[in-house]
Amino acid sequence: MAKAKQLRRPRKNRAERSEAIRQAIFLAAARVVGKYGYADASISKITATAKVAHGTFYNYFESRQDLFEQLLPALGKLLLSHVTDEVAPLTGGLAKEEARLQAWFHFLQIHPEFYRILNEGEVFVPAAFRQHVEGFGAGYLRTLRRAKSRGELYDFDDQELEPIAYILLAARAYLTFRYAAAGSKSAVPDYVRTAYMKLLRHGLFVAPPSPRSAR
Repeated sequence: MAKAKQLRRPRKNRAERSEAIRQAIFLAAARVVGKYGYADASISKITATAKVAHGTFYNYFESRQDLFEQLLPALGKLLLSHVTDEVAPLTGGLAKEEARLQAWFHFLQIHPEFYRILNEGEVFVPAAFRQHVEGFGAGYLRTLRRAKSRGELYDFDDQELEPIAYILLAARAYLTFRYAAAGSKSAVPDYVRTAYMKLLRHGLFVAPPSPRSAR
């Protein structure tokens, strides 16, 4: 019998190889910053982690700061895509909010370095940090406005929705600090989710009073 031919992987062209190296440096930077922080994330540590020559770094990034400025926005887009995929199949503001919280913690299990990159970003990449926070705040505000238009947030004025969006983002940040910021990939305790959801169910998403009780 003739020997079966082994399937060969198609060779990457020059542009694909270049992009693969860039992504390797980028992902290595995320791991290094997540482990050592921005201040101690040297180019030598990043290139060693990416397994590329030190000089190769400058073919893709002008400086260490140039790389750092791109790091948080790129991971923010990855987070947004992850949360959107988790929330998309659901209907109703309360169910979607629960899915957002769980998707956030799930993302941190996959990318535990993100919390430190975000947390230290205010000092080391302030413009990128502000852009990230304001972008997520604006996105959350649109979400709350849609919930209000469906009658799910009947007891809140339009002007109150923006501070509510930032309150929810802040709650997520501090819950992460307490229960998920140690870099462990273990699941966040379920009572964190139930406590968060009870707070929203009996506060933010409380049902309007029935016509009888209003008499």
